[in-house]
Amino acid sequence: MSEKDHKVSRRQFLTYTLTGVGGFMAAGMIMPMARFALDPALKAGAESDLIEVCDVAELTEEPQKFSFTFNQVDAWYESDVTHDAYIYLSGDEVVALSPTCTHLGCTVTYGHEEHPDGFRCPCHFGLFSKDGINVPGTPPQRPLDVFEVTVEDGKVFLGQINQRT
Repeated sequence: MSEKDHKVSRRQFLTYTLTGVGGFMAAGMIMPMARFALDPALKAGAESDLIEVCDVAELTEEPQKFSFTFNQVDAWYESDVTHDAYIYLSGDEVVALSPTCTHLGCTVTYGHEEHPDGFRCPCHFGLFSKDGINVPGTPPQRPLDVFEVTVEDGKVFLGQINQRT
């Protein structure tokens, strides 16, 4: 083939050059954004870390509120977070309930004077029985969520929260 057959005009050369440079610039901007968006999905997830909360000897058949702190990592932000759980013995089983009302997310209390054997939400007067089941005719539409519970060497460890229906 001769040089005449492959002659590139100035306009074609400029078009090819600008397209190539523009493509590299676009890739340079898109790659960090894609990595930022996909980073949480690429990390190993769904591992439930168990956090020591109390000793089994401290528990009774009445729900008691226990606070626990754990290290939370949200993308690149790391902080210590404190949560609560109502923990009690139901026979030989340890039960841990979330104190967050399933209606609007307010914090429930146990043993209120209007409902001494259960949980009461102060926001809209939602009621739950001792085992966290919602009382019909009150605002909450489902029971309190439960924590994954493990007992080892006389200590109670809590894992992730599981939603009940």
